[in-house]
Order: sequence, then structure tokens, then C-alpha cells
Amino acid sequence: MKNLTPRQVALSASGGLALFLLFLLFVFYFLLPGNFHYALIILIPACAFFISYFLFFFAMEKFIAGKIKLIYKNLYNLKTPRMNEESGKEMMNKDIIGQVERDMLDWTNRQSEEIKTLKEVSDYRKEFLGNVSHELKTPIFNIQGYLHTLIDGGIDDQEINKRYLIKASDNLERLNNIVQDLEVISQIETNELTLDYSRFNIVDLIKDVLNDLELKAEPKAITLKLDDSITQPMFVRADRERIRQVLVNFISNSIRYGKQSGNTTVSIFDVDEKALIEIADNGIGIPEQHLPRLFERFYRVDKSRSRELGGTGLGLSIVKHIIEGHGQTLTVRSTPGVGSTFGFTLAKG
Repeated sequence: MKNLTPRQVALSASGGLALFLLFLLFVFYFLLPGNFHYALIILIPACAFFISYFLFFFAMEKFIAGKIKLIYKNLYNLKTPRMNEESGKEMMNKDIIGQVERDMLDWTNRQSEEIKTLKEVSDYRKEFLGNVSHELKTPIFNIQGYLHTLIDGGIDDQEINKRYLIKASDNLERLNNIVQDLEVISQIETNELTLDYSRFNIVDLIKDVLNDLELKAEPKAITLKLDDSITQPMFVRADRERIRQVLVNFISNSIRYGKQSGNTTVSIFDVDEKALIEIADNGIGIPEQHLPRLFERFYRVDKSRSRELGGTGLGLSIVKHIIEGHGQTLTVRSTPGVGSTFGFTLAKG
């Protein structure tokens, strides 16, 4: 009976009562045949049926369904504020009790999902704030140490003062990079950073970035190169400077985590209406369990080693936002001890 309307409940109850009276009257008729007219056997149950039907129906409508309809109408108005009069009447003529049950179940499921999402967001926010605090605290603590050493007399030692000032300057640079990267992420997430689309040759841009980073690769004798198979230009439509930022990040990481005398190769593949750019190295690689979280803010595979090698921990997160802002996709493949391959797509121009 859980999905019956008030009218159906009233019919069921009245019919049951009429059948019960009919049964009793038949019993009395056979037990006391002289005192019972057979017409009463039909008349009394029929009257009882109609009277009880209206009583049951009135009670259901007035005290139960009426209250439920009022609650449901308010819920429905909250869900659809622009509900017109016809749609409201249509909803009130439906199986209101069954509809309320279905909607409440749906509402409960949605609330559970929202609570789960809010909990995940809360946990993520706590983790993010903890990471920001830790990332900012490290350079600040280092700068304080160097400056206090200089104040306490180190400034008079020509060998110490220059070395400590250089280290303090390096940490200030790192602090500045963190703040700038956080600002970029904030602008992207709040849609304040617009993309300046243009048509350009991605091959030329890759060559420019490789040339710019050659000096950075020299200490490790890492070879940076464009795949030999690329002999023709490939035009894409994107924000040139933001794509430069993506390439710089990927190639810089390949140098930072690359092996001595290693190599980094950039390849371009023609995939229908898109160009797939891949940056492959033969560096230390990344364990598989870290790959799903690689593009999260401040996520580091090896925290102590990552900080020693520099970087803000925000580069890959910015890359993810830039590529997703272009409506494109990122890919990553990696094997520890073999190397990593990062890729992204761009719309061909």
C-alpha cells in the first residue's frame, strides 16, 4: 500500500468494511432467517461502503495527504522556483505519497553526495593550507637564519657575508616564485586569467624553449632535442605564452629529475584535428601510485629531494589548469629507473 493514493486507500478500506458486513449479515441471515430480510444484506453493506468511503477519503485528504501536499508543494517550489500554476496542479494530482517517497530518497542520496563532496573539499583545504604554510615557512626560516648570522657579526667576514647574502637572495626568489604561482592559480580558478588565442607554429616555439633551457641542462650534460622526424611546421591555435609556460615546466622538470648525461626529446604527433606534444626523458621516473595525484598543488613524489632541487610544487598544477583552460587533455606515462613522458594536446590552427 505504500504507493496508493488517498482515493485508492479509501476504496480499499471501504470495500474491506463492506465485505466484512456482508459476511456478518449472511451469517445472521442463516442463523436467524425469520428475523432478517434478504434486502438488508445488500442495502446495509452498500450504505456502509459509500459512507465509509467518503469518511476515509475526507480523513486522508484533510489530515494526511493535505499536509503532505503542502510540504511537497513547498519542496517543489524550492526545487523549481519558476513553477507555473499548471505544473503545480499537475503535481498535486499525481500519486503524491509515492512521489514524496521517491523525491525524499533522491534528496537523501544527493545530500549524502554533497556531504561527501564537502568533506573531501574540507580535507583538501586543510591539506592545502598545511602545504602552503610549510612551503612558505622553509624559505622564510632560511632567510631569518642567514640574516641573523650576518647581524650577529657575520657581516664583517667577507667570505661569509657574500655567501649568506646569495643564499638569502635565492630563498627570497623561491618565496617570490611560490607567491607568483599561487597568484596564477587563483586567477585561473576564478576565471580572471583570460587566454589570448592566436595561430602559431608549435615547432618554432619548442625550438625557442629548448634553446633557452640549454644552459640549465649543461651542469648535468643533458641533451635537449626535437625529434628528428619533425621536418614540417605544425600550426596550432592557443595562447602562445601559456603554452610556452607549459613547455618550460615539463622540460625543466625533465632536467631537474634527469640523469647525468641523459636526454630529453620533444615529439609532435598529428592526431586528426589535434596536435599531441610529448616530452620524454630517461630520468629517475615516477612510481605508478603517485601518477593520479601528480598534478595536485604542492604534491611531491619525494618531498625532501624535490625541495632540494628547487621548484615551488605548483608548476604541474598550473600546467593542468592551462591545458584544461584550452579544453585539451594531459597524459603521463612513467617507469621508475626508465624515465617519464608527459604529453598534452592542442587544437590545430
